[in-house]
Amino acid sequence: MSNRTFFVRAHRDEEAGVWYSESDIRGLVIEAETLEEFEKILMELGPDMIFENHTKPEDYARLSLRDLVPAILWQKPETSAA
Repeated sequence: MSNRTFFVRAHRDEEAGVWYSESDIRGLVIEAETLEEFEKILMELGPDMIFENHTKPEDYARLSLRDLVPAILWQKPETSAA
């Protein structure tokens, strides 16, 4: 496991009226009406999806706790839509 830093970006679909995710976290798909809701879902699901989809059982024995804990780079949009 060489990369324990993951990114998440929010994009706006004006037609659908939702924010949706772009991420390198396998399995993480977010759609939310507000950025606040988006961020809440991200913080609840992101770490779980990383451990489920990017961590193998043998990693627990060979990696330190520090190396197991992932970092999520949450790139919040500069401007939010109404």
